[in-house]
Amino acid sequence: MTEPESCRNCFSRFFNIRSWRFEIASNFFRKNSTLKIMISTYYSNNSTFFVAVDCIIFGFKDKDLHILLTRRPVEPQSGQWSLMGGFMEENESLDQAAEKVLYRYTQQKGIYMEQVKAYGDVNRDTGGRVVSVAFYALVRLEEFDTSLARKFDARWVKIQQLPKLVFDHNRMVEDALTLLRYKTSMQPIIFNFFDKKFTLPALQDLYEAIYQTPIDKRNFRKKIASMQILDKLNIKDKTSSKRGAHYYAFNEKKYQQFIREGKRFSL
Repeated sequence: MTEPESCRNCFSRFFNIRSWRFEIASNFFRKNSTLKIMISTYYSNNSTFFVAVDCIIFGFKDKDLHILLTRRPVEPQSGQWSLMGGFMEENESLDQAAEKVLYRYTQQKGIYMEQVKAYGDVNRDTGGRVVSVAFYALVRLEEFDTSLARKFDARWVKIQQLPKLVFDHNRMVEDALTLLRYKTSMQPIIFNFFDKKFTLPALQDLYEAIYQTPIDKRNFRKKIASMQILDKLNIKDKTSSKRGAHYYAFNEKKYQQFIREGKRFSL
């Protein structure tokens, strides 16, 4: 083969490879473009709706379990009692949206909260198509800023005096209370109601408020003592008697050791 023919063959192979690569790239981008159009069409051809979070905020005071309610500021059902809530924004997760709502109405961070369930009945909100995800939260009322209640026209209401709420909010409260009772019997979440210390009478009052039933004092204290997860403090609460009642504190390390030993929290 002469040198010119060899060069022509090299150039031919080179351009064939370039053409082959160009064709592969063209097919890739063409398919990718088609895929993007299909995805865009898939989403645009389906309905869109709002996602909201509603928070059942529990607090404990005067031997009663309370829920924080507010007057709904907008139509529909403006002025009626409502849970605290708001829409989830585009750059938020559900948890972040719930934390935003909780901080807005309580000015507290690190609040214990847990998702209850989603509510998606077609006509649940007469203002539009809204799917709401409910969370319950446990607030320490000792740290609650009462000026916030005036700002948002809010009020702490006893659980047994719950009024008619907007939309399906009463159902949310019922579901949250059922979940709270279940989790309280299985996990030490109840201590989130207190600001580090509490008395045993107050702890029993809280359990009775949650379950809406009296609890035998002797059996209750026996169960608490058997788990050995509380620290007895050297200070007393003397607001209700001269003798006073010792304060206690929940010990997380003792609880974790309790679990590692294969034992189970139960009250």
